[in-house]
Amino acid sequence: MKSEVFYGILIPFLGTSVGAACVFFMRRGLGEWTRRGLTGFAAGVMTAAAVWSLLIPALEQSARLGRLSFIPAVAGFWLGVLLLLALDHIIPHLHQNSRRPEGLRSRLKDSTMLVFAVTLHNFPEGMAVGVVYAGYLAGEAEITLAGALALSLGIAVQNFPEGAIISMPLHSAGMGKRRAFAGGVLSGVVEPVGAVLTLLAAGLATPALPYLLSFAAGAMLYVVAEELIPEMSQGEHTDVGPVLFALGFTLMLALDVALG
Repeated sequence: MKSEVFYGILIPFLGTSVGAACVFFMRRGLGEWTRRGLTGFAAGVMTAAAVWSLLIPALEQSARLGRLSFIPAVAGFWLGVLLLLALDHIIPHLHQNSRRPEGLRSRLKDSTMLVFAVTLHNFPEGMAVGVVYAGYLAGEAEITLAGALALSLGIAVQNFPEGAIISMPLHSAGMGKRRAFAGGVLSGVVEPVGAVLTLLAAGLATPALPYLLSFAAGAMLYVVAEELIPEMSQGEHTDVGPVLFALGFTLMLALDVALG
């Protein structure tokens, strides 16, 4: 495995870990504007990455199918959406509530279930990173190292507040700082694992790459629509979320074109 790929798949996990470390030096959670800004920026990056780094390459790799080249992209996309939808029904609202310390406290006696719920939602994000780097390693011209790196960074930005909003409520309810930090970190461990497994699967079944790319796009856009956009719009009206969404989107676009 190339070093840039190894470090690239660890970036989202690093975002979760740094966020969880907030429990050591912050008394309160992230400020509302900070949380909205980070969420909006991550949503913009992930939306752009889903289009340019995942869906467009999936369509281009299926070009040999002619007018039916959309089939792998549509099929994979819906599989990703349906998987996330199923997870939300299997573990309803636990992931969303992990972002809200007030609603979490009554559930902290079962903190293992909380971490497990967030972990299940993080797995498809790890798959997204893995499949992009798999395309890069396979020499697909449509997938650049810059695009893969931007995707990793976008997911890391999203994971930063997520790690903080797991570890800090755990500590507020009486758990030691080290254990609370470990709980936040644990929720992100599955991402590099998912990335490596997807890398291996893509290497064994190269024809499945268009399906895997669009699957990751569907899972990511579900997260954007279901969680990130509503979160950046909560509470009193402010423009910080939409403006940073646009900034993240255009930054990802610029990176993909300029460095690709």
